[in-house]
Amino acid sequence: MASNSFGLLFRVTTWGESHGPAIGCVVDGVPPRLALAESDIQPALDRRRPGTSRFVTQRRESDTVRILSGVFEGQTTGTPIALVIENEDARSRDYGPIKETYRPGHADFTYDAKYGIRDYRGGGRASARETAMRVAAGAIAQKILGDEVTIRGAVVQVGEHAVDRARWDWAETAENPFFCPDAAIVPAWEEALDTARKAGTSLGAIIEVEADGVPAGLGAPVYGKIDADLAAAMVGINAVKGVEIGAGFAAAAMSGDEIRMEGGQPRFLTNNAGGVLGGITTGQPVVVRFVVKSTSSIRTPRRTITAKGDETEVSTEGRHDPCVGIRAVPVGEAMMACVLADHLLRHRAQCG
Repeated sequence: MASNSFGLLFRVTTWGESHGPAIGCVVDGVPPRLALAESDIQPALDRRRPGTSRFVTQRRESDTVRILSGVFEGQTTGTPIALVIENEDARSRDYGPIKETYRPGHADFTYDAKYGIRDYRGGGRASARETAMRVAAGAIAQKILGDEVTIRGAVVQVGEHAVDRARWDWAETAENPFFCPDAAIVPAWEEALDTARKAGTSLGAIIEVEADGVPAGLGAPVYGKIDADLAAAMVGINAVKGVEIGAGFAAAAMSGDEIRMEGGQPRFLTNNAGGVLGGITTGQPVVVRFVVKSTSSIRTPRRTITAKGDETEVSTEGRHDPCVGIRAVPVGEAMMACVLADHLLRHRAQCG
């Protein structure tokens, strides 16, 4: 069964495994005559790249992207755009001792249950390494959206430590290794992650992604809701276990938004709906949050079973993120861009 593609008109298909020779994607539906080069994609990949601080995996990958098709003389041709990134620092020997043992929080058991075979090297297709190609596709999606739409993400909680929204400053996200908008909470995150790393365990995180400049009218009623597609896109990111749009679950204790007129234009007084009503954008910022569970590959022994059904314990060596949610920020931004670009193209197709 094919399940490696997402999007309708802006459609992305990814391929490759964590420890294979390369990973890549094919991006279809990109309009022609858009200026595009590797230099438009690489900065986004550099933000997700491993080995950038002690708080992420120390696997050394340059994540250098190459465009193989769909671009001619610096412009998109309207044909499929193929991208590839070589894997440069896979260390498959780290996984030899556990090739017959399931990591209880990983997809080892479920892949075996479905396919009867799995690539145990770093998780194979289930590895977060695949998300590099989503980031690359997201950079192309941003070209479709144009400069009018700004997408930015931040980590808002690590473990039990959450940001203080009264201190929120988007500029701070570029000044620390956590994409954190609250400078005062950074030392607490550093201490918590250093402690987790030394103890051979990991922490989860909550990420918030906001898109400004999104026009009103994107999305469709009932089965084409843009917030439904956003939720699916975010929960499709590795290790994501929950998604909120706008106020999310807190909306149960809130009243609805209100509208007034200002300068001849409607103005919402609040944005509890996260920029989407009835599955269609309101023109306000589109706001999504998602939670990433703690990394499942840890050194702390965990009770599990083998592929033969024997009970045992597993401890995973190798290079892993003590908090995989940190590098999920550019992935969430990319998925936001892909969904918005897809719905922008759908809107043009129906409404002109």
